[in-house]
Amino acid sequence: MEGRTGKSGPTKGEATMKNPFLIGLTAALITAGAIKAAPAFAEAPVTPDTNVSFVQTRDLDLGTDAGQRQLERRIAQAAREVCGVPSDLDLEGKNDLRQCRADAVARATGTRDALVAAANHGEVIAVTAAR
Repeated sequence: MEGRTGKSGPTKGEATMKNPFLIGLTAALITAGAIKAAPAFAEAPVTPDTNVSFVQTRDLDLGTDAGQRQLERRIAQAAREVCGVPSDLDLEGKNDLRQCRADAVARATGTRDALVAAANHGEVIAVTAAR
């Protein structure tokens, strides 16, 4: 394309992308970004009001008391994460928080019990709370 000066190439204010390498690189970056983002959308089927924390058990020996105690601590920590923290001045919020944590731990109990019964490791427990 000739500009106003008679020279070939873009003039000031014109944009072009004629380099095949740049076109291919740009397409690859866009594709890689889309592929990288896809698992994030598929990981947890949750509603907008549900918080989720995943408790890893791969490193625990659930056949021992120590491993089971560590799992209990992790589940309790996950319940604290998903339920949040109310203001110190919000008594109703503190009561709701206690109930939220109890409910979250109770929902994780079935998975925990199954893992301990099988003395299995390498599984993940999802701790959820609807807020």
